Amino acid sequence: MSKFRIAMSSDFLQPDGSPSFPEFDLGPIRRPEVEYFYLPPGEEVAAVDMEDVDGLILLIPRFSRESVPKSGRLSVVARFGVGHDTVDLDACTEAGIALVNAPDGVRRPVAVAVVTLMLALTGRLIAKDRIGRQGPAGWATKSDYNGIGLIGRTLGSIGLGNIGREVFRLARPFDLELIACDPYVDAAVAAELGVELVDLATLFRRSDIVTVNCYLNDETRGLVSAEMLALMKPTAYLINTARGPIIDQRALTEVLAAGRIAGAGLDVTEKEPPDADDPLLRLDNVIVTPHALCLTDQCFAGLGAADVKAVLDVMGGREPANVVNRAVVDNPIWRDRLARYRARFGDGAASP
Repeated sequence: MSKFRIAMSSDFLQPDGSPSFPEFDLGPIRRPEVEYFYLPPGEEVAAVDMEDVDGLILLIPRFSRESVPKSGRLSVVARFGVGHDTVDLDACTEAGIALVNAPDGVRRPVAVAVVTLMLALTGRLIAKDRIGRQGPAGWATKSDYNGIGLIGRTLGSIGLGNIGREVFRLARPFDLELIACDPYVDAAVAAELGVELVDLATLFRRSDIVTVNCYLNDETRGLVSAEMLALMKPTAYLINTARGPIIDQRALTEVLAAGRIAGAGLDVTEKEPPDADDPLLRLDNVIVTPHALCLTDQCFAGLGAADVKAVLDVMGGREPANVVNRAVVDNPIWRDRLARYRARFGDGAASP
Protein backbone atom coordinates (compact mmCIF):
# COMPACT_ATOMS: atom_id res chain seq x y z
CA MET A 1 0.00 0.00 0.00
CA SER A 2 2.25 2.76 -1.28
CA LYS A 3 -0.38 5.44 -1.83
CA PHE A 4 -3.94 5.99 -0.72
CA ARG A 5 -5.90 5.22 -3.88
CA ILE A 6 -9.26 6.84 -4.58
CA ALA A 7 -11.54 5.71 -7.40
CA MET A 8 -14.21 8.03 -8.77
CA SER A 9 -17.20 6.90 -10.81
CA SER A 10 -16.96 7.71 -14.49
CA ASP A 11 -19.88 10.13 -14.47
CA PHE A 12 -17.73 12.76 -12.82
CA LEU A 13 -16.29 13.27 -16.31
CA GLN A 14 -17.97 14.46 -19.50
CA PRO A 15 -17.45 12.40 -22.69
CA ASP A 16 -14.71 14.83 -23.73
CA GLY A 17 -12.87 14.27 -20.44
CA SER A 18 -13.79 17.60 -18.87
CA PRO A 19 -15.22 17.62 -15.33
CA SER A 20 -18.99 17.21 -15.06
CA PHE A 21 -19.01 19.48 -12.02
CA PRO A 22 -16.27 22.13 -12.10
CA GLU A 23 -17.37 23.24 -8.62
CA PHE A 24 -16.22 19.87 -7.19
CA ASP A 25 -12.82 20.88 -5.81
CA LEU A 26 -10.33 18.02 -5.98
CA GLY A 27 -7.49 20.21 -4.76
CA PRO A 28 -7.34 18.63 -1.27
CA ILE A 29 -6.60 15.15 -2.68
CA ARG A 30 -3.95 16.37 -5.09
CA ARG A 31 -1.09 15.43 -2.80
CA PRO A 32 1.92 13.09 -3.20
CA GLU A 33 0.55 10.32 -0.99
CA VAL A 34 -2.78 10.14 -2.83
CA GLU A 35 -3.59 8.70 -6.25
CA TYR A 36 -7.04 9.14 -7.75
CA PHE A 37 -8.49 7.89 -11.00
CA TYR A 38 -11.82 7.49 -12.81
CA LEU A 39 -13.55 4.15 -13.27
CA PRO A 40 -14.71 2.89 -16.69
CA PRO A 41 -18.32 3.73 -17.60
CA GLY A 42 -21.00 1.33 -16.39
CA GLU A 43 -24.30 1.12 -14.57
CA GLU A 44 -22.66 -0.87 -11.77
CA VAL A 45 -19.20 -0.65 -10.23
CA ALA A 46 -17.16 -3.71 -11.24
CA ALA A 47 -15.11 -5.43 -8.53
CA VAL A 48 -12.22 -5.95 -10.93
CA ASP A 49 -11.84 -2.18 -11.25
CA MET A 50 -11.79 -1.74 -7.47
CA GLU A 51 -8.88 -4.00 -6.59
CA ASP A 52 -6.23 -2.22 -4.52
CA VAL A 53 -8.46 0.82 -4.02
CA ASP A 54 -8.94 2.42 -0.60
CA GLY A 55 -11.83 4.78 -1.23
CA LEU A 56 -14.60 5.27 -3.77
CA ILE A 57 -16.45 8.52 -4.48
CA LEU A 58 -19.68 7.43 -6.12
CA LEU A 59 -22.26 9.35 -8.13
CA ILE A 60 -24.92 7.37 -10.06
CA PRO A 61 -23.66 3.77 -10.63
CA ARG A 62 -24.78 1.01 -8.28
CA PHE A 63 -22.44 -0.59 -5.77
CA SER A 64 -23.68 -4.12 -5.20
CA ARG A 65 -22.39 -7.19 -3.40
CA GLU A 66 -20.69 -8.13 -6.66
CA SER A 67 -18.85 -4.79 -6.62
CA VAL A 68 -16.89 -5.62 -3.46
CA PRO A 69 -13.25 -6.28 -4.48
CA LYS A 70 -11.41 -9.40 -3.33
CA SER A 71 -8.30 -7.50 -2.23
CA GLY A 72 -10.00 -6.51 1.04
CA ARG A 73 -8.57 -3.02 0.81
CA LEU A 74 -11.62 -0.88 0.04
CA SER A 75 -12.56 0.96 3.23
CA VAL A 76 -15.01 3.72 2.34
CA VAL A 77 -17.68 4.45 -0.27
CA ALA A 78 -18.62 8.14 -0.27
CA ARG A 79 -21.94 8.88 -1.98
CA PHE A 80 -22.11 12.17 -3.86
CA GLY A 81 -25.50 12.89 -2.35
CA VAL A 82 -27.71 11.74 0.48
CA GLY A 83 -29.66 8.80 -1.00
CA HIS A 84 -28.02 5.40 -0.71
CA ASP A 85 -30.55 3.01 -2.23
CA THR A 86 -28.02 2.20 -4.99
CA VAL A 87 -25.53 0.78 -2.47
CA ASP A 88 -25.78 -2.66 -0.83
CA LEU A 89 -25.46 -1.73 2.84
CA ASP A 90 -25.23 -5.29 4.15
CA ALA A 91 -22.45 -6.17 1.71
CA CYS A 92 -20.50 -3.08 2.73
CA THR A 93 -20.88 -3.79 6.45
CA GLU A 94 -19.82 -7.43 6.09
CA ALA A 95 -16.74 -6.39 4.10
CA GLY A 96 -15.77 -3.69 6.59
CA ILE A 97 -16.57 -0.85 4.19
CA ALA A 98 -18.11 2.33 5.57
CA LEU A 99 -20.78 3.97 3.45
CA VAL A 100 -20.95 7.72 4.02
CA ASN A 101 -23.28 10.27 2.48
CA ALA A 102 -23.33 14.05 2.38
CA PRO A 103 -26.49 15.37 4.05
CA ASP A 104 -25.07 18.82 4.68
CA GLY A 105 -24.35 19.26 0.99
CA VAL A 106 -27.98 18.72 -0.04
CA ARG A 107 -29.93 19.99 2.96
CA ARG A 108 -30.46 23.57 1.78
CA PRO A 109 -30.52 22.89 -2.01
CA VAL A 110 -33.18 20.18 -1.73
CA ALA A 111 -35.24 22.20 0.74
CA VAL A 112 -35.13 25.13 -1.68
CA ALA A 113 -36.29 22.77 -4.44
CA VAL A 114 -39.28 21.74 -2.31
CA VAL A 115 -40.22 25.37 -1.66
CA THR A 116 -39.74 26.15 -5.37
CA LEU A 117 -42.24 23.45 -6.32
CA MET A 118 -44.63 24.53 -3.57
CA LEU A 119 -44.68 28.11 -4.87
CA ALA A 120 -44.86 27.04 -8.52
CA LEU A 121 -47.80 24.72 -7.87
CA THR A 122 -49.85 26.95 -5.60
CA GLY A 123 -49.19 29.97 -7.84
CA ARG A 124 -49.95 27.93 -11.00
CA LEU A 125 -46.71 29.18 -12.47
CA ILE A 126 -46.51 26.79 -15.43
CA ALA A 127 -50.06 27.51 -16.59
CA LYS A 128 -49.54 31.25 -16.25
CA ASP A 129 -46.32 31.04 -18.21
CA ARG A 130 -48.20 29.24 -20.97
CA ILE A 131 -51.04 31.74 -21.27
CA GLY A 132 -48.63 34.62 -20.86
CA ARG A 133 -47.00 33.57 -24.14
CA GLN A 134 -50.33 33.52 -26.02
CA GLY A 135 -50.76 37.25 -26.34
CA PRO A 136 -54.15 38.92 -25.82
CA ALA A 137 -56.08 35.67 -26.06
CA GLY A 138 -54.08 34.08 -23.27
CA TRP A 139 -54.09 37.19 -21.10
CA ALA A 140 -57.87 37.33 -21.34
CA THR A 141 -58.11 33.98 -19.53
CA LYS A 142 -55.82 34.81 -16.61
CA SER A 143 -58.63 34.91 -14.06
CA ASP A 144 -59.20 31.22 -14.80
CA TYR A 145 -55.79 30.40 -13.34
CA ASN A 146 -55.87 31.90 -9.85
CA GLY A 147 -53.54 30.28 -7.38
CA ILE A 148 -54.04 29.68 -3.66
CA GLY A 149 -52.56 31.72 -0.83
CA LEU A 150 -50.42 30.02 1.80
CA ILE A 151 -51.36 31.82 5.00
CA GLY A 152 -53.03 29.34 7.33
CA ARG A 153 -52.64 26.42 4.90
CA THR A 154 -51.10 23.18 6.14
CA LEU A 155 -47.74 21.88 4.96
CA GLY A 156 -47.17 18.23 5.81
CA SER A 157 -43.84 16.43 5.53
CA ILE A 158 -43.30 12.71 5.34
CA GLY A 159 -40.07 12.65 7.29
CA LEU A 160 -38.57 15.15 9.70
CA GLY A 161 -34.91 14.51 9.17
CA ASN A 162 -32.17 16.69 7.76
CA ILE A 163 -34.13 17.96 4.73
CA GLY A 164 -37.59 17.94 6.28
CA ARG A 165 -36.41 20.22 9.07
CA GLU A 166 -34.81 22.60 6.61
CA VAL A 167 -38.01 22.73 4.54
CA PHE A 168 -39.92 23.82 7.63
CA ARG A 169 -37.31 26.44 8.51
CA LEU A 170 -37.63 27.94 5.03
CA ALA A 171 -41.43 27.68 5.08
CA ARG A 172 -41.93 29.44 8.39
CA PRO A 173 -42.25 32.99 6.90
CA PHE A 174 -45.20 31.82 4.79
CA ASP A 175 -47.34 31.42 7.95
CA LEU A 176 -48.23 27.83 7.22
CA GLU A 177 -49.40 25.25 9.73
CA LEU A 178 -46.65 22.64 9.96
CA ILE A 179 -47.23 18.92 10.52
CA ALA A 180 -45.05 15.87 9.96
CA CYS A 181 -45.10 12.09 10.13
CA ASP A 182 -41.85 10.51 11.33
CA PRO A 183 -41.93 7.61 13.82
CA TYR A 184 -38.22 8.00 14.54
CA VAL A 185 -37.97 11.69 15.33
CA ASP A 186 -37.57 13.10 18.83
CA ALA A 187 -40.73 14.92 19.86
CA ALA A 188 -38.58 17.70 21.33
CA VAL A 189 -37.05 18.35 17.91
CA ALA A 190 -40.50 18.70 16.36
CA ALA A 191 -41.66 21.00 19.15
CA GLU A 192 -38.63 23.24 18.74
CA LEU A 193 -39.47 23.65 15.05
CA GLY A 194 -43.13 24.32 15.81
CA VAL A 195 -44.15 21.12 14.04
CA GLU A 196 -47.00 18.88 15.12
CA LEU A 197 -46.31 15.15 14.79
CA VAL A 198 -49.19 13.14 13.35
CA ASP A 199 -49.74 9.70 11.84
CA LEU A 200 -49.52 9.19 8.10
CA ALA A 201 -53.25 9.08 7.41
CA THR A 202 -53.82 12.28 9.38
CA LEU A 203 -51.06 13.98 7.45
CA PHE A 204 -52.70 13.15 4.13
CA ARG A 205 -56.14 14.22 5.33
CA ARG A 206 -55.09 17.57 6.76
CA SER A 207 -52.33 18.78 4.45
CA ASP A 208 -52.81 21.29 1.67
CA ILE A 209 -49.28 20.47 0.50
CA VAL A 210 -47.67 17.08 1.17
CA THR A 211 -43.93 16.83 0.65
CA VAL A 212 -41.90 13.61 0.69
CA ASN A 213 -38.65 13.94 2.63
CA CYS A 214 -37.59 10.42 3.57
CA TYR A 215 -35.20 7.75 2.38
CA LEU A 216 -36.24 5.00 0.01
CA ASN A 217 -36.04 1.63 1.75
CA ASP A 218 -38.19 -1.46 2.26
CA GLU A 219 -40.33 0.44 4.75
CA THR A 220 -41.01 3.46 2.54
CA ARG A 221 -41.29 1.87 -0.90
CA GLY A 222 -44.84 2.51 -2.08
CA LEU A 223 -45.62 4.40 1.15
CA VAL A 224 -47.61 7.00 -0.78
CA SER A 225 -50.18 4.47 -1.89
CA ALA A 226 -53.55 4.71 -3.60
CA GLU A 227 -55.09 4.49 -0.14
CA MET A 228 -53.12 7.49 1.12
CA LEU A 229 -53.73 9.52 -2.05
CA ALA A 230 -57.48 8.93 -1.64
CA LEU A 231 -57.33 10.76 1.69
CA MET A 232 -56.02 14.00 0.16
CA LYS A 233 -58.15 17.08 -0.31
CA PRO A 234 -59.13 17.76 -3.95
CA THR A 235 -57.37 21.12 -3.57
CA ALA A 236 -54.13 19.61 -2.23
CA TYR A 237 -50.73 19.22 -3.87
CA LEU A 238 -48.10 16.49 -3.60
CA ILE A 239 -44.35 17.16 -3.90
CA ASN A 240 -41.58 14.56 -4.17
CA THR A 241 -37.89 15.43 -4.33
CA ALA A 242 -36.76 12.24 -2.55
CA ARG A 243 -37.07 9.02 -4.56
CA GLY A 244 -39.71 8.07 -7.13
CA PRO A 245 -40.64 4.59 -5.83
CA ILE A 246 -41.80 6.03 -2.51
CA ILE A 247 -44.96 6.96 -4.46
CA ASP A 248 -47.22 4.51 -6.29
CA GLN A 249 -46.85 6.39 -9.58
CA ARG A 250 -49.68 4.59 -11.35
CA ALA A 251 -52.07 5.54 -8.55
CA LEU A 252 -50.79 9.13 -8.58
CA THR A 253 -51.30 9.37 -12.35
CA GLU A 254 -54.87 8.18 -11.94
CA VAL A 255 -55.78 10.72 -9.25
CA LEU A 256 -54.13 13.55 -11.17
CA ALA A 257 -55.90 12.61 -14.40
CA ALA A 258 -59.23 12.45 -12.58
CA GLY A 259 -58.63 15.79 -10.84
CA ARG A 260 -58.98 14.18 -7.42
CA ILE A 261 -56.03 16.29 -6.23
CA ALA A 262 -54.99 19.68 -7.55
CA GLY A 263 -51.53 18.75 -8.77
CA ALA A 264 -48.06 17.40 -8.11
CA GLY A 265 -44.46 18.53 -8.34
CA LEU A 266 -42.03 15.69 -9.03
CA ASP A 267 -38.27 15.98 -9.25
CA VAL A 268 -38.10 12.17 -9.16
CA THR A 269 -40.07 9.44 -10.91
CA GLU A 270 -40.51 5.71 -10.48
CA LYS A 271 -38.33 5.05 -13.53
CA GLU A 272 -35.56 7.50 -14.35
CA PRO A 273 -35.72 8.77 -16.94
CA PRO A 274 -39.41 8.00 -17.53
CA ASP A 275 -40.50 6.66 -20.89
CA ALA A 276 -41.44 9.42 -23.33
CA ASP A 277 -44.96 7.99 -23.59
CA ASP A 278 -45.49 7.78 -19.82
CA PRO A 279 -49.08 9.02 -19.25
CA LEU A 280 -47.89 11.09 -16.30
CA LEU A 281 -46.00 13.36 -18.71
CA ARG A 282 -49.16 14.20 -20.64
CA LEU A 283 -50.90 15.75 -17.64
CA ASP A 284 -51.00 19.52 -17.28
CA ASN A 285 -51.40 19.52 -13.49
CA VAL A 286 -47.99 18.04 -12.78
CA ILE A 287 -44.55 19.63 -12.89
CA VAL A 288 -41.80 17.12 -13.73
CA THR A 289 -38.11 17.97 -13.44
CA PRO A 290 -35.26 15.52 -14.22
CA HIS A 291 -33.99 14.75 -10.69
CA ALA A 292 -32.03 17.97 -10.94
CA LEU A 293 -33.99 20.79 -9.33
CA CYS A 294 -31.57 21.04 -6.41
CA LEU A 295 -28.47 20.94 -8.58
CA THR A 296 -26.59 24.21 -8.22
CA ASP A 297 -22.98 25.29 -8.04
CA GLN A 298 -23.24 25.45 -4.25
CA CYS A 299 -24.80 22.00 -4.06
CA PHE A 300 -21.98 20.41 -6.06
CA ALA A 301 -19.32 22.24 -4.08
CA GLY A 302 -20.85 21.11 -0.79
CA LEU A 303 -21.23 17.48 -1.84
CA GLY A 304 -17.69 17.34 -3.16
CA ALA A 305 -16.20 18.90 -0.04
CA ALA A 306 -18.03 16.42 2.18
CA ASP A 307 -16.91 13.39 0.16
CA VAL A 308 -13.30 14.55 -0.03
CA LYS A 309 -13.24 15.13 3.72
CA ALA A 310 -14.69 11.66 4.32
CA VAL A 311 -12.05 9.81 2.31
CA LEU A 312 -9.24 11.89 3.81
CA ASP A 313 -10.55 11.21 7.31
CA VAL A 314 -10.35 7.48 6.59
CA MET A 315 -6.85 7.94 5.21
CA GLY A 316 -5.90 9.57 8.52
CA GLY A 317 -7.39 6.70 10.50
CA ARG A 318 -10.38 8.73 11.67
CA GLU A 319 -14.04 7.77 11.59
CA PRO A 320 -15.68 10.03 8.98
CA ALA A 321 -18.90 11.89 9.58
CA ASN A 322 -22.25 10.57 8.34
CA VAL A 323 -21.52 6.83 8.32
CA VAL A 324 -24.79 5.29 7.12
CA ASN A 325 -24.11 1.67 8.06
CA ARG A 326 -23.29 2.33 11.71
CA ALA A 327 -22.71 -1.37 12.39
CA VAL A 328 -19.45 -1.17 10.46
CA VAL A 329 -17.95 1.04 13.15
CA ASP A 330 -17.60 -2.00 15.42
CA ASN A 331 -16.42 -4.33 12.64
CA PRO A 332 -12.87 -5.49 13.51
CA ILE A 333 -11.93 -5.39 9.83
CA TRP A 334 -12.85 -1.72 9.64
CA ARG A 335 -11.10 -0.86 12.93
CA ASP A 336 -7.93 -2.63 11.80
CA ARG A 337 -7.91 -0.73 8.50
CA LEU A 338 -8.24 2.61 10.28
CA ALA A 339 -5.35 1.71 12.58
CA ARG A 340 -3.16 0.80 9.62
CA TYR A 341 -4.03 4.01 7.77
CA ARG A 342 -3.29 6.04 10.89
CA ALA A 343 0.07 4.35 11.33
CA ARG A 344 1.02 4.82 7.68
CA PHE A 345 -0.22 8.29 6.87
CA GLY A 346 -0.65 9.95 10.28
CA ASP A 347 -0.85 13.74 10.27
CA GLY A 348 -0.08 13.75 6.55
CA ALA A 349 -3.71 12.82 6.00
CA ALA A 350 -5.09 15.86 7.78
CA SER A 351 -8.46 16.62 6.19
CA PRO A 352 -9.28 20.06 4.73
